[in-house]
Parts: sequence; structure tokens; C-alpha cells
Amino acid sequence: MTEFVFDTLIIGAGQAGLAAAYYVQRRGLPFALLDERAAVGEVWATRFDALRLFSPRWASGLPGRPWPGSALNYPTKDEAAAYLQDYAAHFRFPVHLGQRAVSLAADAAGAGYVVHTAAGRTYRARRVLVCTGAYSAPRIPGFGAQLPAEVQQMHSSNYRRPAQIAGTGAVAIVGSGNSALQIAADLATTGRPVYAAFDDKTPAFPNNQATWLLLKGTGLLQVSRHNPLGRYAMQQPEPVVRADLQRLRSFSNVQFIGRATGGTAAGGLQGRRSTTPPLQAVVWATGFGPDFRWIQLPVFEADGTPRHHNGLTEALGIAFLGLPWLNSRSSALMGGAGPDARRVVEQLTAIP
Repeated sequence: MTEFVFDTLIIGAGQAGLAAAYYVQRRGLPFALLDERAAVGEVWATRFDALRLFSPRWASGLPGRPWPGSALNYPTKDEAAAYLQDYAAHFRFPVHLGQRAVSLAADAAGAGYVVHTAAGRTYRARRVLVCTGAYSAPRIPGFGAQLPAEVQQMHSSNYRRPAQIAGTGAVAIVGSGNSALQIAADLATTGRPVYAAFDDKTPAFPNNQATWLLLKGTGLLQVSRHNPLGRYAMQQPEPVVRADLQRLRSFSNVQFIGRATGGTAAGGLQGRRSTTPPLQAVVWATGFGPDFRWIQLPVFEADGTPRHHNGLTEALGIAFLGLPWLNSRSSALMGGAGPDARRVVEQLTAIP
């Protein structure tokens, strides 16, 4: 078994992990990044074809290296993958690819922590930053089991393009986020009947340069979850892009049924507005839940979410980055990775 020893170990070479690497490297500490993928940025490259970032390039940069190209452009998922690859290469980060962490525990052999990977490697470090991103376990409502076996079911994490959905019959997209809107529109372009199980109470906002100037200029995206305004914002539904919602409503072959509440024996979905006819397929754009079972440390709430304060946990030397509302609304956004990483790395490396 191959063994490596570092001062700091960063698990996950996505936007949060790369931002953390930037600040750890500036402190001159021996470190490495582990990533389960074959290439940096692959998690973006394998998303659905129509995906674009929801923020323009000028508002989406990582520390020390702005995006190439027009600052006003909204990057595609392939451009996002290329940016992350370039970022890691530019700073010559020591990225260990193909290394999926399968356990993180206190090191019985001494101070610090030990990480084992599926590839058979062992890593020891004084400090570990878990940067595996927003939650990774696909969530599908329990009523999905009520649908007959002949209804094709797919989570949005596995959706790439319309050709994956068999036939030309009715398909439903369940979810009230931006990905649900984009996938529904992608399928609607084929002309097949599309049913959007979208919560009518979901707020929408104009996604343009003026909006981002306002959000960045006023600091609204950086309002901490620990003050009254931040606590209020955390309780509100995540807004969607108004233009994406309007585009989906413009398709004559799309019907909105409201929030999905159950399945039918005939193979349809019940919504708060209406019920679909028998469906050929359902795409569940219903988000993700936590799956940190590989971490054997007492740093989790009863529901499996990390217990932390602005990323730092009760286990000295263990921190998280890239979680929704780690500190603010911007924490899970590419443009918010830098400020969180700077603060967490500064505090984490101050620990003796």
C-alpha cells in the first residue's frame, strides 16, 4: 500500500478545493489535492449538454486567475471544466487524480488524520479540508416507487441530452430549481409532451448584468447565515432565473402541473394543479442529500449534514468548504469559493 504524508490534505479538486489549494500554497505548506475523477473539471464536463453557469464570468472567478474571454458571457459547462483545468495547471497544484476517498479517520499512529482511497493509497495529514462539494447523494421522492416499471426514471445527475429518453411520449420533469427548468426546455425542443412538476411558489429573479452588479455591490450574497438577515434568507426558497421560466412557459407542448405530490397506478404524476396522463419517463431534478458515511469522525448532525461554524468543525484540523450556506448564499457558487477558502484556510492553519 502506497503511503503519502502532507501537512494539509484537500479532498476534492472542484472549485472549492482549488480555491483552498490557492491559499494553502501561498502559505508554503506541503499539501496535495485528491480527486476521484480522471481529470480536473470532469464533474462539469459530464453535466447535461445545455447547462450554463448562472453567473457571468466576471462574477465567477477563483482567486488569482480571472476567466478568459468576454467578462459578460455566461460560460457553458465545457468552458467551466476548461477553466478549472487551466486554473490547476497554471498554479501547478499537486493533484492526485483517480483517488476516491473511502475513509477519513483520526490517525491512531499519531497526531492528525489518515485517509484511505479506493485505489489503495494511504494519506496522512495534520489538517484535512473536505471539499467534495454540495451534497452528492441523489434524492428521489418516495412516491417514485408508485410508478409502474415501464416508466423510465432518471435522476438529473444522469441526464445529458434528450436522446437518453426513449420514445416520443409524455415526459415529466420534477423539481423547482434552475436545472429542472433547463432540462425541461431541453426536452421540450424535441416536440414531445412535457409536464413540469414545478412549485408555483418558487420565486424568480432577472439574471442580467445589472442584477449581478447589485448583488455584488451591495454584498447581499455575502450576508452571513449568523445574522438575522442571513437566517431569514436561508429559510426562503431558492429563486430560479426568470428568463428560463419564461422560456419554458413559451413552449406550447409544456404543461405546468404544480408541485408533484404523488404517483398514479396508471403511470402518471399528481400535481397540486393537475395530474399527468400515463408517462413514458420521469426526470427527477430533485436535488441531493448528504453522504459523508466515509468520514469516521463525530462532526455530523443527526441528519448527516456536517456540524460546523463557517466551515470549521469541532475536530481540530478538519474543515468543510463548498457546502450550501457554509457562511453565506455565495458559499456554493463558483464566485463565492474564494472568500470562504481564504477565511477557512487562515483559521485552519492557525491551529497548532
